[in-house]
Amino acid sequence: MTPTPTEQQSAEWLDCLAQFPADSVQCLAQLAEMRQAELAEHFYTQMLADPEASQYLSHERVRDHLSSSLQRWVVQLFGARSAEQIAAQVDLQRQVGEVHARIGVPVSLVLRGARCLKRRLHELIDALELPLAGKMAAMRLGSKLIDLAMEIMSQAYSSSHERNARAEEAYRLFSVVQNIGAERERQRAALLDWENTLIYELALGRSQAAQTSRLASSEFGLWFSHKGAYAFKDTPESQRILACMQNIDDELLVRFAAAGSEAERMQVLSELREQTRSLVFLLDSLFEQVNELESGRDVLTRMLNRKYLPVVMGKELAHAREHGQSFALLAIDIDHFKRINDQHGHEAGDMILQQLAALLSNHSRGGDYLFRLGGEEFLLLAVSVDRRAARQMAENLRSKVERESFRLPGNQPFRLTVSVGVAVYDGHPDYQKLLREADGALYIAKNGGRNRVVMAGEQP
Repeated sequence: MTPTPTEQQSAEWLDCLAQFPADSVQCLAQLAEMRQAELAEHFYTQMLADPEASQYLSHERVRDHLSSSLQRWVVQLFGARSAEQIAAQVDLQRQVGEVHARIGVPVSLVLRGARCLKRRLHELIDALELPLAGKMAAMRLGSKLIDLAMEIMSQAYSSSHERNARAEEAYRLFSVVQNIGAERERQRAALLDWENTLIYELALGRSQAAQTSRLASSEFGLWFSHKGAYAFKDTPESQRILACMQNIDDELLVRFAAAGSEAERMQVLSELREQTRSLVFLLDSLFEQVNELESGRDVLTRMLNRKYLPVVMGKELAHAREHGQSFALLAIDIDHFKRINDQHGHEAGDMILQQLAALLSNHSRGGDYLFRLGGEEFLLLAVSVDRRAARQMAENLRSKVERESFRLPGNQPFRLTVSVGVAVYDGHPDYQKLLREADGALYIAKNGGRNRVVMAGEQP
């Protein structure tokens, strides 16, 4: 039987230990145990001084979580002896590599950190009262174990990065063309509705509308910033739309608010209408470049399936970091869904899922993302919201579901409720943490009586 990758790497790890005297192995393990805090402090002092590393690290995160994690990693790396311990270490290195790929930490940065760690480890070994041969053996062993760990991490990083890249390209193609006809009309209507509402407000003399009705915050603006710009990236039209939106928000609306005469205001309005016509033309041009593509949807509900979740989460994390914004995950689960299937049949369950998917879609914004995670669980990624807005959105959806009259086969009316767990982005670079928090909040909501919203980190 062909050994698994874990078995092969574990055997290589054991072989590495067997090449060194037992006292060298013991010496290294004891040194790591005694100096774990010092090694971690040196590692993060070096990394925080690096401009590239500072994008992924902060003093607060190092203090609150990463330092203790690195200390455990050092002790376990140099202290593993048995086959079971080493197999666990191989799995751990692989998990770390996958996390680094998921949050976008460059592999070169990880290798630089390993180099700093080896240098400090050698300095500590050199200070020990040992014969030169013993010091050299401990240094070589320490270097070999760190190199082996980095090799396992890098392999996992590479595999995960390739999977993410394939999924990202597939999602980009899918996002360009899903429901293209309906999406084009929806976004044209959203853009023209923004223009008409703004001009109406300004015509009534409500000049404050020029300050509060930014295009970037409109239905169209949120859709293009979070979906359209990504779907149509690297196209001249996309860049021109972004530039046009910025010109409207940062120049034309500002000029209107500061205008001192009616003639000046009319001039700005004329330019505003011209810019809107340009946006419609550019939008039509983008949609005309692509054709319908159906892959990537959940067959039953037509929502995104979970294979695109890593791509969307990674994209929104990058957007949130770049623009200093927040977003939220709403994990939504139908209460007592099994009873529907058991009492009314699977056809009824499918009808309920389709109707709930339509309700969620109709009451979410153009920039938001809806996924069916499987079974009766859905996920809404709400862009550009804080904790208060996320809670209100979740409560609104829960309430709408509770009031909605769903239909079973034979047009029989049916009532149902949902439980919602909400987690809000807090700056952590790994989206899996946010998913776990939303799932944990949903679990509390289900066990706390259902038909309720629970925010992660708060008492229900």
